[in-house]
Amino acid sequence: MNPQNFPAHAPLAVQTRGEMVESVHFGSLVALGPDGETVLERGDPAGLVYPRSALKPLFAVALVRAGLDLPADQLALASASHSGSAAHQDLAARILAEAGLEPSALRNSTDLPYGPSERESWIRAGNKASRLAQNCSGKHAAMLAACMLNDWPLETYLQHEHPLPTLIREVVTELTGEPITATSTDGCGTEVFALSLLGMAKSFRTLVTAPTGSAEHRVAAAMRAHPELVAGSGRDVTGLMRAVPGLLAKDGFEGIQLMALSNGSAVALKVSDGADRARMPSAVPALLALGVDAGSVREFDNLPVLGGGHPVGALSGIPVG
Repeated sequence: MNPQNFPAHAPLAVQTRGEMVESVHFGSLVALGPDGETVLERGDPAGLVYPRSALKPLFAVALVRAGLDLPADQLALASASHSGSAAHQDLAARILAEAGLEPSALRNSTDLPYGPSERESWIRAGNKASRLAQNCSGKHAAMLAACMLNDWPLETYLQHEHPLPTLIREVVTELTGEPITATSTDGCGTEVFALSLLGMAKSFRTLVTAPTGSAEHRVAAAMRAHPELVAGSGRDVTGLMRAVPGLLAKDGFEGIQLMALSNGSAVALKVSDGADRARMPSAVPALLALGVDAGSVREFDNLPVLGGGHPVGALSGIPVG
């Protein structure tokens, strides 16, 4: 790849050790105000990136539009990158069972639970990687349920020309306001689309401002009502949604974070090196710029850097202004 085609990323977060800057994480970011106008940008928010799992709420909107009427907890799990706890796996299995399906119908990749404690407990119990334990099993279970409802083929629900992926692409195009010009395959096996951070921020703004009863409103309401299902115990996305009233948040692999406040403000960011550790510190300055109370997000920034078991520095987002 020609380096001249690389996105023009900017510094988003910095790690110090003692008096030295040890590491700098670059990336791109955009923040929209309540009226949808850009109030903050860094790097190249118009450049195309893969949203990865951060786009799951838009997939869930497509499922609701396809007629899938899930209760709020199941709809939250359909939008989730869950930790793989027993509760998460049981709920994914329930989505399948209520559609008349078994876990064997899943076509997502196999994996161990994503959450560290959940993974440790799973391995200690002698379990191996499975499709139900993989963090996208809720999404795939809901996709299969939508196929059953519409009498669409089950075996081929991941294929590009299948009616469900076709509907998902239409919904993503509508909510982001962008054509899909590049498509690849995500880790779990579903399609992933190249989109701009600006388009993604607009889509999350639409989720939180949509009228009551709409598919967009239902997905956002379900996620905000069940943050423990969107991620899991000890996960920063779950903690952030609990800490900031009305916040909708979803992370994605390779340093993606999307967020929207109930007033219609929204943030989308990409850490260029894909480092998950920089995702939340990079997001905090944008939330502060949008008026979020500093005390509610303090724990997600200035993360301690240890030396000999003691704090000797911090990983922090670069302040605005």
